[in-house]
Amino acid sequence: MACQQIGHRPRFQGKCDLTKSFLFIRPSLRPKKLIMKRNIIYFFTAVMALLGCKDYLDAKPDKALATISSLYDMQSLLDDYLRLNNQSAAAAVIASDDYYVKDAALNAIAQEGDKRIYHWQKGNQFEGTLDGWYYAYQAVYYGNAVIEHITELKRDAANEKEWDNIKGQAHFFKGTGMLFATTIWAPAYEEATAAASLGVPIRASTDFNIKSTRASVAECYEQLLKDFKAAAQLLPVDQIHAMRPSKIAAYAMLSRAYLMMNKYTEAKLYADSALSLNDVLLDYNDLNAAAANPFTAYKGEVLCHLATANPPILNQSNAMVVDELYQAYHVDDLRKTIFFRNVGTNLYTFKGNYTGGNAQFLGPAVDELYLNRAESLARLNQLPLALDDLNNLMRKRWNKAKVYTPYASSDQATVIGYVLTERRKELLMRGTRWTDLKRLNSLGYNIEIKRSYNSSLSTLPANDSRYVMSIPEEIIGLTGMPQNP
Repeated sequence: MACQQIGHRPRFQGKCDLTKSFLFIRPSLRPKKLIMKRNIIYFFTAVMALLGCKDYLDAKPDKALATISSLYDMQSLLDDYLRLNNQSAAAAVIASDDYYVKDAALNAIAQEGDKRIYHWQKGNQFEGTLDGWYYAYQAVYYGNAVIEHITELKRDAANEKEWDNIKGQAHFFKGTGMLFATTIWAPAYEEATAAASLGVPIRASTDFNIKSTRASVAECYEQLLKDFKAAAQLLPVDQIHAMRPSKIAAYAMLSRAYLMMNKYTEAKLYADSALSLNDVLLDYNDLNAAAANPFTAYKGEVLCHLATANPPILNQSNAMVVDELYQAYHVDDLRKTIFFRNVGTNLYTFKGNYTGGNAQFLGPAVDELYLNRAESLARLNQLPLALDDLNNLMRKRWNKAKVYTPYASSDQATVIGYVLTERRKELLMRGTRWTDLKRLNSLGYNIEIKRSYNSSLSTLPANDSRYVMSIPEEIIGLTGMPQNP
């Protein structure tokens, strides 16, 4: 249905496509008032660009925040999809062992920080633009700005659904910023050490005068869980577009976070909550394996669109899939043709991004929920249920013209192994491999990953300090917070 405008605030009814809202209309077609409102985002972002790299140390940008005075303004800010949806920190993907870059291609890449992340070299990993750090805390700042200002507006019967939706979105984006930051700059969560281990700063307000200090890992997870739970309470089940997070997406991020903490009862609980609302898997038999991008953006299993800015090192022309991983797919597994494109003798690049393009998808999706629940069930020794989830996923990935032999075992370790194998093959280039390596090694899996460059071999042993990346040197200099060893 068409978007209807009541007063100055566009209201969306039915299945109105967000591409018809003011954020996606060509400038020449936007009403003057919508252009003015869009300028809120431009001005706000300009202030962030000037002050963000100073890590909240300068004066509060009162002029920028003063422009946020209505629910419409707040939704406008949260609809800044270029920054909140398409600039998720890519470092966890860059550092993973899902891919490799040939020497000549790596030498041609200009971003030295990304190359240091790729080689697991500490120091100067985020120099220049501070990209990953800035992207993560930009989301936190936007969330805080809306949370602070929405409390100044009375919630009443006329606006309660919109009020709740906007506040829920703010908590969701704040939570994702914290989760991605914790993934990159904090060690794996371990119950025995989380209260003492250094995590990342928790920004509770937009006040730039409050100095950033590092919270504990336990405090970081407590905060991001708090934000995702608030989001889950406030958000609607369905949104008008996958750019806006829903209740299902919040449940999914809670499941991801609890799995990162090895808290399987909770990870299963929130996977249950999400899947009770949407358990629909794509049947890969219905996809065009020959297409350059087999998946459609914002559709299918995507619960909320979160993507990297597609740094050059991860571009399909540079990032080659590790051959051992490619060979692990059965010939009747449709992912072998849908996920990969042959670009030379024994050379394959990944084309299976749920973004529908080159950028890597980092958001929550239905397939991840099946795998989260399957692993949690297996670790809770509920093996038949774990196998049900795993086999339900695999049937949607298997060539329907061929016989699928279901996974079966009554041995817990074997079933866990099955789930981890398929998790590795299903979620590559999604950012979860890095967190899986950290959490699995904390459990004693002792996974060592390797890279070769110029005929030399680099290794990253299990639980190595390089799994916790260097905080940008400028941030250390400005705040005095301790650097990661």
